[in-house]
Amino acid sequence: MTAQRTHVVVIGGGYAGVMAANRLMSRDGLRVTLVNPRPEFVERIRLHQFVTGSDDAVVDYADVVGEGIALIVDSVTRIDAPTRRVELASGGSIDYDYLIYAVGSTGAAPTVPGAAEFAHPISEYEHGAPLRTAVTAAAADAPIVVVGAGPTGLETAAELAEEGRRVTLVCGSVLGPYLSTRGRRAAAKRMTKLGVDVIDGPGATVTEVLADAVVLADGRRVASAVTIWTAGFGVPDLAVRSGLSTDAIGRLLTDETLASVDDPRIVAAGDAAAPSDLPLRMSCQAAIPLGAQAANTVLSRIAGTTPKPINQAFTGQCISLGRSAGLIQIAHLDDRVMPLYIGGRTAASVKEAVCKGTISFLSREARKPGSYFWLKGGKRQQKLAAQPVSS
Repeated sequence: MTAQRTHVVVIGGGYAGVMAANRLMSRDGLRVTLVNPRPEFVERIRLHQFVTGSDDAVVDYADVVGEGIALIVDSVTRIDAPTRRVELASGGSIDYDYLIYAVGSTGAAPTVPGAAEFAHPISEYEHGAPLRTAVTAAAADAPIVVVGAGPTGLETAAELAEEGRRVTLVCGSVLGPYLSTRGRRAAAKRMTKLGVDVIDGPGATVTEVLADAVVLADGRRVASAVTIWTAGFGVPDLAVRSGLSTDAIGRLLTDETLASVDDPRIVAAGDAAAPSDLPLRMSCQAAIPLGAQAANTVLSRIAGTTPKPINQAFTGQCISLGRSAGLIQIAHLDDRVMPLYIGGRTAASVKEAVCKGTISFLSREARKPGSYFWLKGGKRQQKLAAQPVSS
């Protein structure tokens, strides 16, 4: 009788999930199933380009997923940890021996009155087409308001302004909160060059979204034919619905090896993981190494060895400011920003190389499982030691 192969199910076919699935194939005798609601890989870091038409933001899974991995296009509605089974939206279910939870992130659900009715999100692929239609339908000189001045807000505002659109960027308290002072000045200068009206400082928080305007905390009313909401991140509530322990916003709580605090056979990766309740910054820069390390944890448990704690570092943040300019904010390995940055066309070239590089990493791991390596360091142990002890 043929021995049954160990079955690992990966929920989520984004940066972390694809990397994890590919890396698992470095061990013979495994059966790997990747469950994702879409039939194509979505480059979330290009969604702002999808809106203007400079990129379609998708890649064929055949180009990034290794041979032998089963792809099921469906959504998981519940994880039944005691029986090791996931339930699917289609009505079926899948049994697993190990589960990698890589459901990613999405935009935070807006609580501002009128935002859900009148503002367009841009955190998911499905948001792209309706937003693109709304922008195309608006008159060439119609006012467009982008709410939120993190990387997504900056990239979306710049992309639209470079197309000749009339854009206002409502920042909240500050433009580019992650950026250094010098980096922030460079971003503001680029916005000025593109003709973007930047609103920041006291009172620059949106308190209401109307069909034709946004209302700010200081009472100002800013006209808007199309309002784009980029403020905040959230995660899918699958872990919460499945009765698993999560942090305040729903990320799966894990130990330092990314194993769920409830069940060592469930391992998390990417934006929806909260190792030691000290999650890494939501980004593909964090997600891809986390995917590799989640796979390593599963492989260690199958082999009967002790999984290693996560060990990875950051280099900074890459932001495109239109097709012809960008901003590379340099950071320490622990993600603290430095005063240094790279701007202009050089930064645009670096940003594009990074976008292409993420696909290259996944494709290479698909061809040669176990070959991916990443930058390590980041002083995580010091951060953990500095955390207040729970009573």
